[in-house]
Amino acid sequence: MSDSTTPPLTPANLREIVLALFELGREVTSVLDVDELLHKIPVLVSRLTNFKAFAAYLLDEKAGDLVLAYAVGYPESAHNLRLKIGQGLVGAAVAEGKPIVVNDVSRDPRYLEAVAGSQSELVVPLRRKGRVIGALNLLSDRAGQFTEIDEVIMRQFGAHVAVAIENARLFEHEREYTSTLETLAEIGREFASILNLDELLTRIANLTRRVIDYRTFGILLVNEDTNELEMKVAVRYGEQASVPRIKIGLGLTGYAALHKQPVLVPDVSQDPRYISLVADARSELVIPLLLKDRCIGVFDLESPELDAFKKSDAEILTLLASQAAVAIENARLYETIRTNELRLEKEIRFAQRVQSALLPTELPKRMKHVDVAARFEPARELGGDLYDYLAPEPNTLVIAVGDVSGKGVPAALYSAFAGELVRSRTFRRRHSTDRLGAASVLASMNTILYERQLEEYYCTLLYTIFDFKRRTLTISNAAIPYPIRKRRGEPAAQIELPGMPLGSFSGSHYDELTLDLQAGDLFVFTTDGVTEAQDGLMREFGSERLLAIVDQNYERSAAEIVDAIFTAVGEFRGDTPPNDDTTAVVVRIIG
Repeated sequence: MSDSTTPPLTPANLREIVLALFELGREVTSVLDVDELLHKIPVLVSRLTNFKAFAAYLLDEKAGDLVLAYAVGYPESAHNLRLKIGQGLVGAAVAEGKPIVVNDVSRDPRYLEAVAGSQSELVVPLRRKGRVIGALNLLSDRAGQFTEIDEVIMRQFGAHVAVAIENARLFEHEREYTSTLETLAEIGREFASILNLDELLTRIANLTRRVIDYRTFGILLVNEDTNELEMKVAVRYGEQASVPRIKIGLGLTGYAALHKQPVLVPDVSQDPRYISLVADARSELVIPLLLKDRCIGVFDLESPELDAFKKSDAEILTLLASQAAVAIENARLYETIRTNELRLEKEIRFAQRVQSALLPTELPKRMKHVDVAARFEPARELGGDLYDYLAPEPNTLVIAVGDVSGKGVPAALYSAFAGELVRSRTFRRRHSTDRLGAASVLASMNTILYERQLEEYYCTLLYTIFDFKRRTLTISNAAIPYPIRKRRGEPAAQIELPGMPLGSFSGSHYDELTLDLQAGDLFVFTTDGVTEAQDGLMREFGSERLLAIVDQNYERSAAEIVDAIFTAVGEFRGDTPPNDDTTAVVVRIIG
């Protein structure tokens, strides 16, 4: 940059200056990055006038002073220079709001030396919408360097620079705001993916740093039983800190929770609500965690600096708090549901053990005339099917197979009750003079179940008495699928004997059927989970397939026939889940 004297003003160079100002003004306002703009200004100024050193000062509104934002020709030691309003020629120009030209700085008491050897100084305040936002300062080592023409030109150029700085700041603010919103959206997605409450709260504390740089941060949640705020996460200088419980309404945090509104305090020493918990805290920002019209806690930020938090911080944290509140509530609900699930799983496992224990594992002692096998598979964790084999007196075997309407826990409870009725009615035969028959047992059970007034539940049951002394079989059926008999040399066939479900109607009567027994006879009893099993096309397994399996496996043991039935049903169903509980009991007469 040359330091020669400005040429005299003529119509020709005046036109050049106007055109240059227009061109430079357009060029400077096209830059939307503040740092790039500051670097460009001295280059453009050199096309308007001559100088030895250049500086751009910007007003720090929070501190109330001028900061040297960019300089050319200044010593390294001056790059952190700050001036009070009214201090030096720069501060004076800003205070007065008008340019100052001094062509002999040694004669002006306001002059502060920043660049050694300076003789002349031109300061132009940067004004935007009636307020000063900074100043441009030109220095020369020649006395009398700057003229009134320089002042006029720089004042006009300064107007363009002020507009450009304001536009760049607005653009930067919008860019930062957009970036912040994108960050908040990203943080919100991460919040939603965490269902462990402790992990979530710790992650919230860490992620909050991405939008606001804090020194002390806490998450306090409302304990509705005690009406207190309890500290769940407290971070101070990266370390955990302990904070006592705070009553709702007390302190700044309690006030924010009670009134459900943010609290921004520039100087906590001037606020009577403040409770001193952090020794060096000077300012505080509290944001309530709101879920609809309910406050579930607060974010609490404290700083050792006065007026550390801005209104924009409160706005950003309010958006973050709304996402955090939903995530915290979801984590709490998940925790509650998971606790209940674990309890239910434990109870169901115990109920499965009980149900399994209620089913017989072997034949009564001294049963030498039969080979018996059974298998039960519930459609859910618990089922409503039941089976039992009992010996109320010598040479007698009772087989009962039942199916309770519905599935799951209610059906299992009803099934356990029905099974107990089977046992109690059966063993009454020992003490009864008329020896209750199969139909009488079903009629008695029907009366008891009907009196319990569980209309939405009923039980189907097949009750069979094998009398090995008389070589007879007596059957009574309460709507269970027809049993199957397979006799050597004959095809398997159903024993057709209808009946009403137990517990549905008062005073129901049941028929009995007595058949003779022969060695080699095979009997198969199933619930409708076998014949009504469905494949992917909603087709049923049916009784014909079951009869064919019995024919094909007649020579095999009772246990092998049971396995064959379940294997065939499973293959037929494929990937289709079972639609009902499945039970099969096979009895072979061997003597």
